[in-house]
Amino acid sequence: MNARRLKLIQDVSLSLWERVGVRATAEKTQPSPCPLTEGEGFETASKHAHASVASVSRAPECPRRWSLACLVLVSLLWIVSPLDAAVPQLGGMTPYGAQRGTEVEVQFNGDRFGDAQQILLYEPGITVTHLEPAGANAIKTRLAIAPDCRLGLHQVRVRTASGISNLRTFSVGALPEIKETEPNNDFAQPQKIAFDTTVNGVVENEDVDYFAIEAKKGERITAEIEGLRLGNTFFDPYVAILDTKRFELARSDDAPLIRQDCIASIVAPEDGTYIVQVRETSFSGNGSCMYRLFVGRYPRPTAVLPLGGKPGESLDVQWLGDVLGAKTEKITLPATIPSTFGIFARDERGISPSANPFRLTDLANVLEVEPNNAFAEATACEAPIAMNGIISQPGDVDFFKFPAKKGQVFDVRVLARAYGSPLDSVLNIYRIGGASVVGNDDSGGPDSYLRFTVPEDDTYVVVVQDHLKQGGADYVYRVEVAPVKPVLTLGLSERSQFVDIVAPVPRGNRLAFLVNALRADFGGDLNLEFKDLPPGVTVETLPMLANRGDVPVLLTAAADAPLNGALVDIVGRHADPNQKIEGHLRQRTSLVRGQNNIEVWNQYAERLAAAVTQEAPFKIEIVEPKVPLVRDGAMNLKVVATRKEGFNASIAVQMLYNPPGVGSSGSIVIPEGKTEAIIPLTANSGAEVLKWKIAVLGDATVGDGPITVSSQLATLEVSEPFLAFNFQAAATEQGQATEVVIKVEKRKDFDGPAKIELLGLPNEVTTEPREITKASTELVFPVKTTANSPAGRHKTVICRAVITANGEPITHTLGTGELRIDTPLPPKPNQPPAAAPAPMPVAAAPMPPAEKRLTRLEKLRLDRQQAKAAAKPVPEAK
Repeated sequence: MNARRLKLIQDVSLSLWERVGVRATAEKTQPSPCPLTEGEGFETASKHAHASVASVSRAPECPRRWSLACLVLVSLLWIVSPLDAAVPQLGGMTPYGAQRGTEVEVQFNGDRFGDAQQILLYEPGITVTHLEPAGANAIKTRLAIAPDCRLGLHQVRVRTASGISNLRTFSVGALPEIKETEPNNDFAQPQKIAFDTTVNGVVENEDVDYFAIEAKKGERITAEIEGLRLGNTFFDPYVAILDTKRFELARSDDAPLIRQDCIASIVAPEDGTYIVQVRETSFSGNGSCMYRLFVGRYPRPTAVLPLGGKPGESLDVQWLGDVLGAKTEKITLPATIPSTFGIFARDERGISPSANPFRLTDLANVLEVEPNNAFAEATACEAPIAMNGIISQPGDVDFFKFPAKKGQVFDVRVLARAYGSPLDSVLNIYRIGGASVVGNDDSGGPDSYLRFTVPEDDTYVVVVQDHLKQGGADYVYRVEVAPVKPVLTLGLSERSQFVDIVAPVPRGNRLAFLVNALRADFGGDLNLEFKDLPPGVTVETLPMLANRGDVPVLLTAAADAPLNGALVDIVGRHADPNQKIEGHLRQRTSLVRGQNNIEVWNQYAERLAAAVTQEAPFKIEIVEPKVPLVRDGAMNLKVVATRKEGFNASIAVQMLYNPPGVGSSGSIVIPEGKTEAIIPLTANSGAEVLKWKIAVLGDATVGDGPITVSSQLATLEVSEPFLAFNFQAAATEQGQATEVVIKVEKRKDFDGPAKIELLGLPNEVTTEPREITKASTELVFPVKTTANSPAGRHKTVICRAVITANGEPITHTLGTGELRIDTPLPPKPNQPPAAAPAPMPVAAAPMPPAEKRLTRLEKLRLDRQQAKAAAKPVPEAK
């Protein structure tokens, strides 16, 4: 509860006391004015306020007016209670970015922000110096951005007392910032801006924004747009640079370096005014189409060669694609390898606003040596190696050669489009004599990949070209020929489609989620470690088995844990300490989707956002089963809710995950005011036999949004069935009776009788339940039909067998069998109708050993013999 709300209780409380005429004296009980501090919670506020109401109710001098005070105070308690907030939703920021080395006011916009407490920032360089909720839909902050803060997009979330928001990005630039000022949609009256400026603007429908700058002849003018990359909406920006005669000097729709964002760059042909035009490429737009326009003299290369290097080394790189020409610069690479890395071009005129992606690996570089357009001219190197080059013109083809031994295995990967190059690569490997070995065009994207197993000792040639035979000065590529190495990457399954996992854990409660692992070129069990959890939070998990790609994790917050948030490093390691395999979290967040919900822009976070949140008004618990769920069986899993007084909302419950082969309903609800629900579970014949750790999630609307908690990790044993049934074929005629005979195989011991029901019988076919014991080898169901029972072969007959152990049922579904019902033959002419068969007695259970039963064929033969005997004439007496 924040200080403003506590002050509200105090002020209104004192005002009410005065209005109802209560005057505190030394001799009388004094109503408390709720002297709370910001660290005290709702329970304390409630105690103070209810004590005050009770004091007023006992005051003899205010028999009527005290009820008004009670009513208003109860309303106030509802306003400030923990039930008035839930999971926050971050929509965006105003502005979307700022200049580094400055301190700026930023408003975070969204929903359920009334109890906001913290901005979670994934990287250093930005400090929150002030945070104040401004109602339920905004947070006013002041951000101090360090002079050395990394340029580009920074991931942020909002933590409130009740949850953690979705992920958004905040942009840090190097240039002074201004706002777009309307009207600026007339070419003749553009908004005048200073050179080397960042403009924060928005493109509405059919909107065109114009900005005017003054430049000297020979100066570089570059306009780069950050639009789609802000992750706000599906926005395809367009930028152009024009002269005052409206002649278009440069334009850009999409730039491969920055995806659907754009870059336009020129060298000013003369002193004068130049106009920068910004719009949506098809003249659409809306209030969500925000952009950041970087207009300046800064360098803007569109490519770099080589595309990678070794960690910690110094190397010369060549900047390509800048309008002032290529430039070579010596750079020093960081010693550690981050998941994403880029380098910035800079000169005396400035620094590029966004990075050129750059690969960090332990591979040595080789640069193509022209000419290398044929087998005989192939650039020589030794594998493992990183081959770097440019498809410099249309039709260009580059050749590299390296010796290899039979049986060597290499991963051969082209890095081009993923690193901002326009190249759509085609990769082929040949033997030096020209015989083709293997090739690839696309592998999960425009870049090529293949695994190459060397067939014979020889020299092999790698050939790279563009799919459409295109080329240009920035068509750079990097071909990595590397030995196969095990790689482990951890992820978090989405809570639902496009909703990523965060971990807000209510005080005194739990939250479960799944961590998944992508193992590449290795197997085995994995262990997980969670670093930097919020104080008061503990973790419970178990090894991820070799045949599993995920594992449940349970976070529990102590009842007195401080409200706080943290970014948690999840580390996975091979369970065998001799296997030095380690991986970290790489969590994808889908930010922008296009037509057909296809993802077009995302972010990857390297840590889990976790927090201790205020107490939730309910908990849930699994009643752990005392018996197994058998293959081809079913179980009712009971979930019990504990509610705080006054909380009666319905609670949706569902399994966190289903073990392999197990199914469950995802639409179970603990009804309003109730405390229990049953989740039906079923297991198919292939369900994996194991003792599984399961959890159930509970979701309820608290205040104006959802809150999620979890049960404990409970054990669910999946086992083989106790029984196996073999159905014998059964047949009868309409209106007749028959027996369904089942051979019983006991596979596991059990005590007491097993209750058996015959299910799946056709209409107007009846029988009664039976019982067997572990000693039974046969089960017989007497079956009755009527004249209306449907004729045909009915193959849906199954048995439900229920064994009781530890007071709980073990339910089997066993089958299937077949019941054939024939239509009786019509009676012969002048033949009296056959007498109705005597009713078949119902045998007692358990059944005593019976004589051998005749098969259907044997019965038909016997009937025929009896009919012939009955029709044989009796000889006359002599």
